[in-house]
Amino acid sequence: MSHLMERLTEKQRTEVKRQMAIYSQGVQEIIPTEELEIKIAKSIIENRPLKVKLGLDPSAPDVHLGHTVVLNKLRQFQENGHTIQLIIGDFTGKIGDPTGKSIARKQLTDEDVKHNAKTYFEQFGKIMDMSKVELHFNSQWLSKLNFEEVIQLAGKITVARLLERDDFEERIAFGKPISLHEFFYPLMQGYDSVILECDIELGGTDQHFNILMGRHFQEKFGKDKQVALLMPLIEGLDGVEKMSKSKKNYIGIDESPQEMYGKAMSIPDELMDKYFELVTDLTPVQIQKIKEEIKSGILHPRDAKMLLGKTIVRMYHGLDAAEQAEQHFIQVFQQGSIPDEIPVIEWRGNEEISIIDLLVNVKLFQSKSEARRMIENRGIKINGEKVRDVQQQISITDGLIIQVGKRKFVKMIIQS
Repeated sequence: MSHLMERLTEKQRTEVKRQMAIYSQGVQEIIPTEELEIKIAKSIIENRPLKVKLGLDPSAPDVHLGHTVVLNKLRQFQENGHTIQLIIGDFTGKIGDPTGKSIARKQLTDEDVKHNAKTYFEQFGKIMDMSKVELHFNSQWLSKLNFEEVIQLAGKITVARLLERDDFEERIAFGKPISLHEFFYPLMQGYDSVILECDIELGGTDQHFNILMGRHFQEKFGKDKQVALLMPLIEGLDGVEKMSKSKKNYIGIDESPQEMYGKAMSIPDELMDKYFELVTDLTPVQIQKIKEEIKSGILHPRDAKMLLGKTIVRMYHGLDAAEQAEQHFIQVFQQGSIPDEIPVIEWRGNEEISIIDLLVNVKLFQSKSEARRMIENRGIKINGEKVRDVQQQISITDGLIIQVGKRKFVKMIIQS
């Protein structure tokens, strides 16, 4: 390394340090760090962009902020002139990544893969310049392997190594089955890196095993080994579980500006630093300044969270929408006002109805038990007054306002 650095000019050394600082920001682990520095130095000397890989099995196409942790890091590489390689697992997706699964995953059809991949592309365009991204479908090379080549590929890894995966170990320990085809998933992901001669592969910490397979197979095929950049998994709005749509603790990048901002304001204070680092496009210097101002008391945590919410909305909807979302939040939640524009529901029927029947009838809840729980938790207001009695009868009047939680409002209009 020292010999290579001696070949760099002072300006080039500064550039290596600058890029290393950017790529290290918020990263959980770099394997190995020194090799990343060498690759950056070589790319500067040779004026050659690095090939940075992200593999995707398009099984859940709705992108939320948890997914953007890796995508934001890809954007940083792209902004420094490096080549982004997105590999869509149209072949591996039919098998399903067993990572973190206690049973084999459902295999996707060709139609599923194509539909989900298209949705990914549209959403990723909000984060990076897709016109400069290399898009690959791994069926281009995996579907062409004959059985002899598959056997040869399998011969380059031991069963003992594959069983090191935590999820496989757990399934064996609990007597749950592992299908033979599941062993081939990490092999194929590693082979993707061989074919594309990747310099760097990104992924979440849950992809540790799969990404290291790329290094393993590149070495077995006599290629330069890729560096692994593992990003932390970000907790959702509950502050406990990993952000997930199924957990309903997520912020989707396609959500409305007001919904995005409102959800951001519910992020636990102790997670703000992590969110600034992992899901915003602020520079390391800007983020450090925010952290210091919060710690010193110059910046109130509430104001920091408003800055976070505004930044997130600005990234996906623009500055005007972010400012409007902020004003809406101040008006509705800090000043207690009812927003000017809310959904209208036309009402035909009884002029008096129980609160639970009303909430279900206008489809604010799917079941009476859900409506009852929200009332018991003091989460329902009628014309600004909290409903405290689950048996309360509501007189339907023109313009009656129902509020559910902090962000959902509907107005009733009586139709004759």
